[in-house]
Amino acid sequence: MTTVVSTNSTQNTASTPLAVEAASSEKTTFTTEEIQQLLPHRYPFALVDRIIDYVPGEQATGIKNVTFNEPQFQGHFPGRPIMPGVLIVEAMAQVGGIVLTQLPGIDGLCMFAGIDKVRFRRPVVPGDQLVMTVNLLTVKRQRFGKMRARAEVDGQLVCEGELMFSVVD
Repeated sequence: MTTVVSTNSTQNTASTPLAVEAASSEKTTFTTEEIQQLLPHRYPFALVDRIIDYVPGEQATGIKNVTFNEPQFQGHFPGRPIMPGVLIVEAMAQVGGIVLTQLPGIDGLCMFAGIDKVRFRRPVVPGDQLVMTVNLLTVKRQRFGKMRARAEVDGQLVCEGELMFSVVD
């Protein structure tokens, strides 16, 4: 996947595919540093390493590289580390937060308002790369949002459900 970068150049280079792509102002990926500019989460609760695909106002796909060094694995569970389901849901919500924070008129902290139909299909363990796709379903009065979230490891479904958000000042 190629990162699309906004450009202020007025040079006419639209004859090449790369120039056409560079002329686009839509951002389709976000680095860890860019995510930190958009979300308030910090260690140990910053649970998205990168946004690998972003469609403004519609969806985002993010990754979390699960490592044995994370603090939850000290007690969940000794000898058999498994990523807690609540952290999987939180990671999916943070990907959803990227979609919400980029919507025009949304200004404030995006917090959980509800979680529905969440199901866990298989454990997530150190060494896994969690790939989370979140699709925006609705936004009401620029204060509430509903999203459909799905997390996979190696193409296998790990978790899915609906996440509701409230924007607070």
